[in-house]
Amino acid sequence: MKIALLGAESTGKTQLAHALAAHLRETGAQAVAVDEYLREWCEQKSRTPQAHEQAEIALTQRLRIEQAARDLAEAAKPDSSCWVIADTTPLMTAIYSEFIFADSSLIAPALAYQKTFDLTLLTGLDMPWEADGIQRDGAHVRAPVDALIRTRLQSAGIAFEVIYGLGEQRLQTTLNALSTIKSIANYVGNIRAIEPKDLKNTPKPWVWTCDKCSDSDCEHQLFRRLASWGFE
Repeated sequence: MKIALLGAESTGKTQLAHALAAHLRETGAQAVAVDEYLREWCEQKSRTPQAHEQAEIALTQRLRIEQAARDLAEAAKPDSSCWVIADTTPLMTAIYSEFIFADSSLIAPALAYQKTFDLTLLTGLDMPWEADGIQRDGAHVRAPVDALIRTRLQSAGIAFEVIYGLGEQRLQTTLNALSTIKSIANYVGNIRAIEPKDLKNTPKPWVWTCDKCSDSDCEHQLFRRLASWGFE
C-alpha cells in the first residue's frame, strides 16, 4: 500500500508520516516513511531551488518512493502487509512550481503518478505555522497552496482525505482514513464474489457529498464541531 501525504508548508506532513509508519510497525506490518527530498536539497545547497531545478527534484522524489517500495517488498516477511508512506510526492513540487514560478509543465506527469497511490491524504491548515529555515515562505502562502492542491486533485478525479487534529488526534484521524479504504476493499471483494445475476439485488452503499467539500474552512469547522461532540 502506498500512502501519499500532501499539504501546504508547516501542516505536519513529516511528523505524521513517521508517526504513521511507527504505528504500523507496532502492529506487525512492514512500513517505511519516505522523507521529502526538497528539504535535503535546500540543506545541501543553502538556498531554495530555481524554476529549472524543479523537475529534477520531482523526479528524485519519485525515484526514492519507488526504491523504498522495492526495498520493502524484498525485505518483507511472507504474508506481512507492506506500507510506504510518502512525506510529499512529485505533485507538491509541481504545485509549488506553478504557484511560485507560474510553470504548470510538471502538473500533468505529477498527477498521473499521484494516481498510483492507494490513498492520498491532505494535511489541514489547523496546525500553527512554524518557521523552518529557508524552506518555508510564510503562513500567508498556506491557504492558496492548499486551494491549488485541491483544485488539481479534483480536476484529475483523484480522491483525497483531509486530515485534521493535533498530536495523537491527527494520527487517529489518519488511522480512521486507512480503515475506510480497508472497508472499501472488503466491499469491493464482496461484490466480486456475487454472481452477476444477483448484482441487481445488491444494495449500493450510501454516499453523501457536501456541496462545499473543497472548502477548507467549511471542513475545519465541521471537524471541530464533531470533535467537540466526542467523535473521532
